[in-house]
Amino acid sequence: MLKGIAASQGIAIAKVYKLVQPELVIERKEAVAEEEVAKFEAALEKTKSDIELIKERASGKLSEAELEIFDAHLMMANDPELSGQIIDMIKNENCNAEYAVDSVANMMVAMFESMDNDYFKERAADVKDVTFRMKCNVVGAVVPDLTTINERVVIVAEDLTPSDTSQLDKKYTVGFATQIGGRTSHSAIMARSLEIPAVVGIPGLLDAVNHGDEIILDAIEGEVILNPTAEQVAEYTEKMKKFNDDKEALKVLLHSKSVTKDGHEVELAANIGTPKDVQGVIDNGGEGVGLYRTEFLYMNSETDFPSEEEQFEAYKTVLENMNGKKVVVRTLDIGGDKKLKYFTFDPEMNPFLGYRAIRLCLDRTDIFRTQLRALIRASVYGKLCIMFPMIATINEFNNAKAIFEEEKAKLIAEGVAVSDKIEVGMMVEIPAAAVLADQFAKVADFFSIGTNDLIQYSMAADRMSEKVSYLYQPLNPSILRLIKMTIDGAHKEGKWTGMCGEMAGDPMAVPVLLGLGLDEFSMSATSILPARKLITEMSLSDAKALAEEALAKNTAEEVSELVKKAINK
Repeated sequence: MLKGIAASQGIAIAKVYKLVQPELVIERKEAVAEEEVAKFEAALEKTKSDIELIKERASGKLSEAELEIFDAHLMMANDPELSGQIIDMIKNENCNAEYAVDSVANMMVAMFESMDNDYFKERAADVKDVTFRMKCNVVGAVVPDLTTINERVVIVAEDLTPSDTSQLDKKYTVGFATQIGGRTSHSAIMARSLEIPAVVGIPGLLDAVNHGDEIILDAIEGEVILNPTAEQVAEYTEKMKKFNDDKEALKVLLHSKSVTKDGHEVELAANIGTPKDVQGVIDNGGEGVGLYRTEFLYMNSETDFPSEEEQFEAYKTVLENMNGKKVVVRTLDIGGDKKLKYFTFDPEMNPFLGYRAIRLCLDRTDIFRTQLRALIRASVYGKLCIMFPMIATINEFNNAKAIFEEEKAKLIAEGVAVSDKIEVGMMVEIPAAAVLADQFAKVADFFSIGTNDLIQYSMAADRMSEKVSYLYQPLNPSILRLIKMTIDGAHKEGKWTGMCGEMAGDPMAVPVLLGLGLDEFSMSATSILPARKLITEMSLSDAKALAEEALAKNTAEEVSELVKKAINK
């Protein structure tokens, strides 16, 4: 048995499809520059058409936000800086095309990997993906085509690129296992989106497995069993049946309220990135949208910030399709690891703590006002809540709210119909805001806790860094106390508190959050029904007792053990 990280839940039993990329032995050779440039340019065109074809095949399976990775790959393939360096090297050194591609790619990868900024570090993997395909096309090597798989398999690989995962057909690919990666890697995120069981980060996997082996993938416990016995196959077949039956049984909760055994009701909403994601919210019994990440509107735009009209249509579509259910829209949250093709941020030592989100919007009020006008105009089509991200001080919130009020007044003066019931709140993701929640609650209509950032800022640990990933501890008592402080501060002023970070859909966190008094849980759409089941099986009184005990613990591990006992009673 091999151990890894359960990245996308489920169980699979099938043959191994060992994904082995072509081994390219690239050496420098003297060559005729004109011929090699022509060879490279032909390979470059094929690389572009390959990426476009992969994106087209994936368009029916992935959301717009997930498809953006292929736009980034096409941008890279079309980058004149990349192709220019390769052609210059061929001409200047009279070398073979594949050697020039390899040399320039290695230089770019090393450059990205050496950067402190996580966004740019992640781009190194994209450079590898695109330039590997280029090298294969130059030498005529065949890149494995996962769309040709026509039997049930578990794919085993060192890692799966976005290109790989987008080609997976759920009918035949029943799971995958990788030697590297974590819960936040591209492959893990896409696996959850496709609802394919996945175990990642398995040391020694490739040496232990052969193509065609039988494999059991337990993506609940994060385990892999190679060449299992008949008894093990029978055991896990039963586990798989139970998992699938339980998943099917959850559908009876599709149209139910999220109510505890003793009658306490909370709201389970979903996080979305584009209007197309709304159908997933409805299909999974979502009671609203707890986070609409509007930055994808800006990131999808090719040449300039999206216009007021473009934004209005997007917001209107979401509000109309949610049919009167609450929609919480986060205003532009750009910067840090989120870049735009048409806007250049000045270099900063730590952009995650720098000029981003509300700080950018309060500086570039022209951009902010355009978004607010679009939102206010759309407000008559549903139940709109607007929230400002990255708020650290009362003045920031008041300044943002004042701009909102100014734009609302202008629209009314212009004779535009607007709702008089728009709620204006804020994300609590900076510890300073959590500590001052009782004062913020006097001016904000609601809070939404962004735990992904709240945790990493509180623990001073980048959650994407392997060396300190152990400090990403949602159940650490210090984090729970900040959450309690936020909820209590809101309730003191009669305001509601939601949560839109990963923690909101974590089965280990839900019972504690319920006991802390959280009013709204917003999560990935596929997590809603399991969370609803958990809530309906608990009483609020038990959850409160659990939360109180958790707050008194010293470590996240102690809290985790406490929750396990409560769930398994």
